[in-house]
Amino acid sequence: MSPGDAVVASTRLYGGTLTQFSKTFTKFGWRCHFVDVDDLQSVRAAFEKDPKCKAVFAESLANPGGVITDIGALSKIANEFGVPLIIDNTLATPYLCRPFEHGADLIVHSTTKFLSGHGNSMGGCVVDSGKFDWGKNDKFPSLSKPEPAYHGLTFAETFGKLAFTMFSHAVSLRDLGPTMAPMNAFITLMGVETLSLRMQKHVKNAQQVAEYLANHEKVAWVSYAGLPNNKYHDLAKKYLPHGAGSVFTFGVKGGYAAGIKFVESCNLLSHLANIGDTRSLVLHPASTTHRQLTDEQRKLAGAGDDVIRLSIGLESVEDIIADLDQALSSE
Repeated sequence: MSPGDAVVASTRLYGGTLTQFSKTFTKFGWRCHFVDVDDLQSVRAAFEKDPKCKAVFAESLANPGGVITDIGALSKIANEFGVPLIIDNTLATPYLCRPFEHGADLIVHSTTKFLSGHGNSMGGCVVDSGKFDWGKNDKFPSLSKPEPAYHGLTFAETFGKLAFTMFSHAVSLRDLGPTMAPMNAFITLMGVETLSLRMQKHVKNAQQVAEYLANHEKVAWVSYAGLPNNKYHDLAKKYLPHGAGSVFTFGVKGGYAAGIKFVESCNLLSHLANIGDTRSLVLHPASTTHRQLTDEQRKLAGAGDDVIRLSIGLESVEDIIADLDQALSSE
């Protein structure tokens, strides 16, 4: 991307991503149009209004609300306007969701979360499908035309399907340095070996916890796509056939103050901003991860005053529910 270019992104993103796209991007001269990706016409309208848009960005399973993105529908729009669809698959992981099979072009992960699994190794990765044709239009001159930063090499012509991957290594990594530390990479690879087993337990526990909360008198609502009455239940069955993940939100009656008190009353669940840990974690986004956003941005991101985010771990589900129960009952 060059100064003046833009990205169309979902309003339902992790708070740090929202801040990066709305604040940090501007320092590079980039812009971001945030839209409700459930409203496909709004996505299409953003491209029609701004021909400088270069990508669509969304989370497969949105943090923090457990919202499922219709990847296939977004892919059709991205193809229509000749740009890649980038999916953040951190919360779903490759075990629960395989975005490339539904039309995504690039996938990003925060490997700190479920892939490493223990919250002890920071990292991230970009996975290239190799399917996007970077030379089919003039939107990506760094790949489709001679690149001055690499001896005039035309990456799309020279490397074909590997154009983006090779550019990322030869130019982006060289100049910007986004590479994982060797020890972090080792720990992450060790975690990936048990990913399928862990995700099965995460999802099983989360389903039972969501069902418990949905029937609690002090809970106003539960946003978990694994519940039959959830608006994203059908999309979950399509895109996450092995389960709707283990990170979701619910609304505690009493609003902002009640949300803070609930988190402070938990004993087994750890009050941490991380997700995807073997341990169960709890957070009040409005007073932590999404605190720097405006009230309107928090609501659009699914992080309103009453919202509690849970990342359900691998403990005994009876112990998890018992801790939630005592925290909800505390005065």
